[in-house]
Amino acid sequence: MPIYVLGDREPDIHPDAYIHPDAVVIGDVRIGAESSIWPGAVLRGDYGTIIVGERTSIQDGAIIHAVADFPTVIGSDCVVGHLAHLEGCVIHDRALIGSGSVVLHLAEVHSGATVGAGAVVRNRMQVPANSLAVGVPADIRWDASDEASIVAAAALYVMNAHRYRAELRPL
Repeated sequence: MPIYVLGDREPDIHPDAYIHPDAVVIGDVRIGAESSIWPGAVLRGDYGTIIVGERTSIQDGAIIHAVADFPTVIGSDCVVGHLAHLEGCVIHDRALIGSGSVVLHLAEVHSGATVGAGAVVRNRMQVPANSLAVGVPADIRWDASDEASIVAAAALYVMNAHRYRAELRPL
């Protein structure tokens, strides 16, 4: 599994986290209990810090990066969809980042919010709690997200990670 130290920047991965063998984790990356990092995801903490809370899923092909002045923080019970790109932003607990979306420097996605597939959340943008951000650049639709569904989706990935840990084997 490609997990790398870069100089004095070393990953801190909880033993109950699942890192797929084809994911890449480099540098100052902290991953909480029961979180999962799926194939092709890259978490690169070479210049800044990346923090992933507990029970959070970083799905296939997602790119998580940080710069020295702007850490990337992803809370607990979050789902980061396939091919999403997060850099220098804060994703609060129980948020969903849709497939192919981009969340940029100093943006915040608050608890229970959803960033729709393909949306671009620009620098310094706030996605309020329980809202939906859609489009390029993203527009806000108030009270259009379902926090319970986000938590349920995160829980499914916790179960899937347990399955992969027990059953995945090369052919």
